[in-house]
Amino acid sequence: MKIGIDARLYSQTGVGVYINNLLYYFDQVQQENDTFFIYLLKRDFRKINFKNKNLVKIEADYLWHSLSEQVDFLNLLYHNNLDLMHFTYFSYPIFYKKRFVITLHDLTPLLFKTGRTSTKNKLLYQFKYLVFKTVLKSAVSRSSAIITPSETVKRQIVNYYGNEYGKKTFPVYEGVNNQLFRAKEDQELKKKFSKPFFIYVGNFYPHKNVEKLIKSFSKIKEEVQLILLGPNDYFQSKIVQLINQLYMENKIVFYCNPTYAELTFFYKNSLALIHPSMSEGFGLPLIEAAYFNCPIIASDIPIFQELLGDTYLSFNPLSEDDMVDKINYFLQCPLKFDYKAILKKYSFKKMTEKTLEIYSACLNN
Repeated sequence: MKIGIDARLYSQTGVGVYINNLLYYFDQVQQENDTFFIYLLKRDFRKINFKNKNLVKIEADYLWHSLSEQVDFLNLLYHNNLDLMHFTYFSYPIFYKKRFVITLHDLTPLLFKTGRTSTKNKLLYQFKYLVFKTVLKSAVSRSSAIITPSETVKRQIVNYYGNEYGKKTFPVYEGVNNQLFRAKEDQELKKKFSKPFFIYVGNFYPHKNVEKLIKSFSKIKEEVQLILLGPNDYFQSKIVQLINQLYMENKIVFYCNPTYAELTFFYKNSLALIHPSMSEGFGLPLIEAAYFNCPIIASDIPIFQELLGDTYLSFNPLSEDDMVDKINYFLQCPLKFDYKAILKKYSFKKMTEKTLEIYSACLNN
């Protein structure tokens, strides 16, 4: 059988971690009767190599959300005559009529429409939003199977689109990035970060709720820092403005685009991870923090409750006062959680195995 895997977002944050780990563990699996066509952008095609002869690289230099994706990528897929295609992101050629599986990581843009997640003008944002809704509806309706990273996202799909889609939606948990497993802690950072600190790990989109975290942290009187670990982009620049307005430059600092060695240091040495998000499909930083035995203070949203149960200190993400109270409580009574049982549930290796089972079911149906 010929199975395609869309890996065009390999180098992106979030979805890229999912793709990277899916391919890493695919490379270790011997599938005698299957050939996997791995579709990569030109820049990734040159730097990625597989040991497994069943994984064949295909250059597909067509960006997501583009006309070339809808026309040229579509033609390439038809030319390869696949038995099954796996689109690892919601954006896909909507006129592809053959059998496919799609991974929907979350419904945040659909459920949290604010317009603040775009740098474009309002009319262009509205047009992009309508295109997003159309593509997503097509993916949900026409796919042979939908993979989600959690039960929470499956419920969102069923609640929004209807019960009939529940039968073909399969929650498959993710895990700890294989590159973090293999990273060695950057000890040099101990010289730079000598004060006690909390960390936030992720991007700075509005639904991440980092602005409220910053306002809350500005009210903490203890001599502790908040280190924000994430990309250097437009949304980060908006956060910088807020920090400057609150005169918090020394208390709240950025560390942009950390390496895995640096990230390992922060997880191992922070007082706790603070994650104030209002919507997530999974929560990779929480599972990574648990792996390093780093305490977690986070929103009481359904996905975090699904992932962690009662093994974290929760707060209402809409309430600055509650956030302040929980941080102060942690500073007065530092908490430790036992994450052993939690970590057994989450694994990219298990995710890859379950993904192969879904492929098999689709091909045999």
